[in-house]
Amino acid sequence: MTARQTRLRPGVMALCTAAGLSLALTGCGGGDAAKPSAATTAASSAPAASASPADPDAATKAAVLASYTSMWVEQMKAYRVASPDGTKLDDFATLDALSAFERDLATMKRNNTRVTGGVGHDAEVAELDMAAKIPTATVEDCIDLSKWKAERTTGEPIPLPTAQPLRYIATATVERWDDNRWMVTAYKPDGNQTC
Repeated sequence: MTARQTRLRPGVMALCTAAGLSLALTGCGGGDAAKPSAATTAASSAPAASASPADPDAATKAAVLASYTSMWVEQMKAYRVASPDGTKLDDFATLDALSAFERDLATMKRNNTRVTGGVGHDAEVAELDMAAKIPTATVEDCIDLSKWKAERTTGEPIPLPTAQPLRYIATATVERWDDNRWMVTAYKPDGNQTC
């Protein structure tokens, strides 16, 4: 493991939808990460026979997306209780990838907020470099906040800021480590790029 691949320590992982949602941190919440991405759903429901040749990297891309999706599943567990306790986030992402989430979760704790709604995803592998010294993939995800709900621990709902786009692009860098595990090493939401 290199210095830039620092793994998260349990209890230090923080989670929220990062910079694009930093505006909403007084009501920070999360989503339905357990829901498969549209790319995953489309791949699993595609007919077995196809007129176009099969993607030779399909299995690798599926592994990348599985790791990315698992990161979100673990993040949502933390969002719902405003705590990283009991999550396995460090199995799928590095501390570097989640530094903004870490700040957001600290804000959630400070403001006594949690998530009750969901975050939709439409993720796909945009780039794949298996020839690199550390094989790397770039995931582009259309984050959908239409079902996002946040509340104070008292139950008082907290709406998203009016300037917050309901759908925006986020990009993740995912690397294959020595143990054949794909790890999310960087995550960057872009609230200015809608989808």
